[in-house]
Amino acid sequence: MPEFLLTLIRSIVAFILLLFMARIMGKKQLSQVTFFDYCVGITIGSIAASMSVDQNIKISNGLMALIIWGLFPLILAFAGLKSKTILQLTDGKPSIIIENGEVNEKNLKKNQMAIDELMLLLREKNIFKLSDVEMAVLETNGQLSVMQKADQQSVTPSTLGMKVEEEHGPTVVIMDGKLLEKGLLALGYSKGWLQDEIKKQGVQDIEDVFLAQLDSKGNVYVDLYDGKAKSPLIPKSSLLVDTLEKVQADLESYSKQTDSEARVQVIYLQKAIRNVIPYIK
Repeated sequence: MPEFLLTLIRSIVAFILLLFMARIMGKKQLSQVTFFDYCVGITIGSIAASMSVDQNIKISNGLMALIIWGLFPLILAFAGLKSKTILQLTDGKPSIIIENGEVNEKNLKKNQMAIDELMLLLREKNIFKLSDVEMAVLETNGQLSVMQKADQQSVTPSTLGMKVEEEHGPTVVIMDGKLLEKGLLALGYSKGWLQDEIKKQGVQDIEDVFLAQLDSKGNVYVDLYDGKAKSPLIPKSSLLVDTLEKVQADLESYSKQTDSEARVQVIYLQKAIRNVIPYIK
């Protein structure tokens, strides 16, 4: 078999197996990993690369090595869920670097961290004064978690005892000129309502919208395609008149389906709407 063809086959096999292992091992390898995870990731990549191009390595040996290096960390990860000792053996344990506002020199030296490195990590948290820090913990992934002193912490509604309205995450309702009606209906809104809302912002057609997002308070953010311009905004008075006229038409339809007593009240309401419209125009 030609050497280039053999390399191609070996590379495809290594790639497929590496992809399969990455999916099994989960997203932890993509996040801020511990030193153990970092070493495992580099070793697996190195084995896969060597197996692809080094003809002296039997493909069976390369596959076995990849399986072992992929399987052992997985076993240790499951064991770490059951045993804190095993978890500390593979991932280590956090170290308290600052406690009660004072630097712990012993833990600083134990983690081979210089004062300049500590100050760098603090500045990354937008903290420039050691006096503002109550506690700082060096996590197993090398990140520094910081708790500021009470008088330096940001004021939130909960600290003031205030109740705030709960919000859900904003939902994309128009993407690339197409209405995502399923998400819109899940929030309790209709297509007609959305069309009215984008018209208020000078947009005539859903197809002109590149992206539209709806928040929990019913506010719609609209972003048009490049080159598309919004029409002049429709005056609120005109929108109100349109709404009242629509209500009036609905009442007319409703009055034909109800009894005589309710019909009298509907007719009275229609007259009231008819009388107020001239003052709005």
